[in-house]
Amino acid sequence: MTAAKKTSPSWSDVKAKLADVDRSGLLGLLQDLYAASKENKAFLHARFTLGENVLKPYKATIDRWLNPDVFKNQSTSIAKAKKAVSDYNKAIGKAEGLAELTVFFCERASSFSNDIGLQDENYFHSLLYMFEQALKIIATLPEPERPLFWARLDQVCRVSHNLGYGVGDNMSDLLAQYDFNH
Repeated sequence: MTAAKKTSPSWSDVKAKLADVDRSGLLGLLQDLYAASKENKAFLHARFTLGENVLKPYKATIDRWLNPDVFKNQSTSIAKAKKAVSDYNKAIGKAEGLAELTVFFCERASSFSNDIGLQDENYFHSLLYMFEQALKIIATLPEPERPLFWARLDQVCRVSHNLGYGVGDNMSDLLAQYDFNH
């Protein structure tokens, strides 16, 4: 006889259990999740558009991981910075907010690389990827909202010409591909 395989619980299992929870229990569960982590708080604030700046915690995370304090021996983490953008997208995913976060990501990554002379091909690859994502998102925005973002990405491109590995040239090509004239 073969023992049945145990599987990890899934969303379906959780959903089935939630069907038995009343409104009060559900609110209690949400309150516990809210208190459990700053990421959950940021998610709920963004989802319900609470507070003056729902992007602030996401930007703080991006800044921490792309612009670490080298005097405190902090390291970079592209994955954690990208996760902040992804978390915002899951919470609310408004194009304006995504444009702001992806452009901010590019600004922080290029500035940090330029300031300390970072030479990390994987870091640069991620910067280029996010630069292209920013361009794609900006292209979906209404025309009047685009120029400020374009100008910020143009500045990122200018700084990135100092980085090597063809980063600035690739950014210039992407700007031209998206019909940005600078």
